[in-house]
Amino acid sequence: MEARGERFPKQRQVLILFLLVEVALAGWESRRYSVMEETESGSFVANIATDLGLGAGELVARGARLVTEDNESRLQLDLQTGDLILNEKLDREEMCGPTEPCLMHFQVLLKKPLGVFRAELLVRDINDHSPEFSETEMTLKIPENSPPGTVFPLKRAQDLDVGNNNIQNYSISPNSHFHVSIRNRGDGRKYPELVLDKELDREEQAQLRLTLTALDGGSPPLSGSAQVHILVLDINDNAPDFAQTLYQVQVSENSPVGSLVVKVSARDLDTGTNGEISYSLSYSSQEISTTFEVNSLSGEVRLIKKLDFETISSYELDIDASDGGGLSGKCSVSIEVVDVNDNSPELTISSLTSPIPENSPETEVALFQIRDRDSGNNGMMACSIQDDLPFLLRPTEENFYTLVTNGALDRETRAVYNVTITVTDLGTPRLKTQCNITVLVSDVNDNAPAFTQTSYTLFIRENNSPALHIGSVSATDRDAGANAQVTYSLLPPQDPHLPLASLVSINADNGHLFALRALDFEALQAFEFRVGATDRGSPALSSQALVRVQVLDANDNSPFVLYPLQNGSAPCTELVPRAAEPGYLVSKVVAVDADSGQNAWLSYQLLKATEPGLFGVWAHNGEVRTARLLSERDAARHRLVVLVKDNGEPPLSASVTLHVLLVDGFSQPYLPLPEAAADPAQADPLTVYLVIALASVSSLFLFSVLAFVAVRLCRRSRAGLVGGCSVPEGHFPGHLVDISGTGTLSQSYQYEVCLTGDSGSNEFKFLKPILPNILGQDIGRKSEGNPTSHNSLGI
Repeated sequence: MEARGERFPKQRQVLILFLLVEVALAGWESRRYSVMEETESGSFVANIATDLGLGAGELVARGARLVTEDNESRLQLDLQTGDLILNEKLDREEMCGPTEPCLMHFQVLLKKPLGVFRAELLVRDINDHSPEFSETEMTLKIPENSPPGTVFPLKRAQDLDVGNNNIQNYSISPNSHFHVSIRNRGDGRKYPELVLDKELDREEQAQLRLTLTALDGGSPPLSGSAQVHILVLDINDNAPDFAQTLYQVQVSENSPVGSLVVKVSARDLDTGTNGEISYSLSYSSQEISTTFEVNSLSGEVRLIKKLDFETISSYELDIDASDGGGLSGKCSVSIEVVDVNDNSPELTISSLTSPIPENSPETEVALFQIRDRDSGNNGMMACSIQDDLPFLLRPTEENFYTLVTNGALDRETRAVYNVTITVTDLGTPRLKTQCNITVLVSDVNDNAPAFTQTSYTLFIRENNSPALHIGSVSATDRDAGANAQVTYSLLPPQDPHLPLASLVSINADNGHLFALRALDFEALQAFEFRVGATDRGSPALSSQALVRVQVLDANDNSPFVLYPLQNGSAPCTELVPRAAEPGYLVSKVVAVDADSGQNAWLSYQLLKATEPGLFGVWAHNGEVRTARLLSERDAARHRLVVLVKDNGEPPLSASVTLHVLLVDGFSQPYLPLPEAAADPAQADPLTVYLVIALASVSSLFLFSVLAFVAVRLCRRSRAGLVGGCSVPEGHFPGHLVDISGTGTLSQSYQYEVCLTGDSGSNEFKFLKPILPNILGQDIGRKSEGNPTSHNSLGI
């Protein structure tokens, strides 16, 4: 991970050069305001709107925000008036300690468009602290032989105020031996020193008590005092002498507690107790005394508290070396705290926009600020995000960055982005801070519903129950929420004659299709319509799909006999000559079935017969043929019941009755079947009258024809041969009887009829057909192999 963190893409690295950004990107000049410490909360500081050249209300319109370095709420910006107001009392000593000037940096962040107004508030000191000595009494041991002009360092007082409000002068209570002088050191502080004016005499006065007073420069001045106890010692003429008057050392801020900072060394030429040296801190402030300690015997200076370069970057220590005789020497130790990269970069998000509407152009997602409390390379930073995300980092004002989208986002491709902002400093080792931002992409209705199929084929069996669920259509929408809620509907049919509204309905919520009424295959075998799917977005989007409903046939129609007619009238009688050969075509039962497929495949069988074995029915074409030669013993009248059955499940059937009359010739009068005359009470009188009239007219016509033929034949001198045929001239053509395909037979048959020359009864004699029966049988076999012809009449 560290190796990866050290490899930054060039396009992602941004060096935080504060000075360059400050000069190049500043929208306004930095301003400094000032306020006295301890000013009451709510006090007016300045009018920011006026300094920015903005009118009333523009701060609100531009989304102004007050940003401080430590995010502390000491200041408040009134966006309506533009007034900068104190939010609390400011204590300069608490904020800055001894640092002068005491500045509080802040920025006014403006958006729409983006701008940063940098300013600083100078907190001016007031004289609210009196000088204080760390000890109320200090003891000095002064040898009696000390010459006039000898200087004795005194412990300085401390004043938390700065500038003129700090200590400006020291004074000592009136006496004849000492006065106080002030020594200014390089750090700007004033140190009191006691100067001997007159030699001491221990035998005359062994000790003195003086009052040391410290005065500051405030108005009015404040003061503090301490007692100076002077002990006059016997002669000790050698004071401790340090090897160096100034020690300069550097200490890393991450040095552990107890680390050796420096070792000072002094020597004393005296012997005995006057040569025994003791080391101690002199002029130490509370901060120094709590951070360092000096070993009184070895002179080693060690840490007793962790150092922090960002808090205090250097220390000045004064170390005294005192011998047993009361003489002392001093040296100074200058300690420079070396910065180490111990502060990770800090990232503060000022604004965050989420969710982001999809398909939006470049959009600002977040505005944030970064900083590093370290210095030098340790405080320089680079900011980056992941390479595989459609976002960019753009530096704006100073150390502010904006996170923007790199083009339009597509929610259907990705709805959530986890953006990790990584801020890394350039120190050694490099430290980094990461901030995770979750960016949601909100949906826009940019996807129309899509059907799972462009066309659907549904099957439903006829005679269905109403409201039957026949199938479903389904469409999906890649959008979310209301944009993905699909509503189904039937679209107007392209065929205006199709009553779609009475045939099917659709559930608007789930796309289920229902048949509204029972369907009849024989009336409607298939129909098509279109369904629409519309989402609930704004504007709504829609799509279409084609639905074809195929009605499946059910075996709900029995076979219907077309011939012979079964209309309750006089039965149809088929005439069969007794000379007919086996296989002779008697008649053909013609039937149809309104169903389709195998439900319409018809088969025929002889259900009942007056004389079994005499006639047969071909199963596939319904032809009734003679099964054997006819004889004189066979009854003249026959009743045949033919069953017509389809191939459905379960099969349906119909039956038809055929009446067959065996005749010797066409001159034989027609005799009604016993069954037809059995119940005269049930016969329709009109039908009876018509039959009688028709029979009379037919008989009259037949006799006329016979008389005419007999007269013509008698006139001819040519004798007819037995079994031969005499063809008369004149009105009779060569073929007298033509039974075409429009009758009961499947083929056209022509018969040749003539009178026998020696016939005493002058009857017609039925002869063989011109086309042999074998040809008729051939044709019958061909029709048996084509079951699909059963739907046609096939006569």
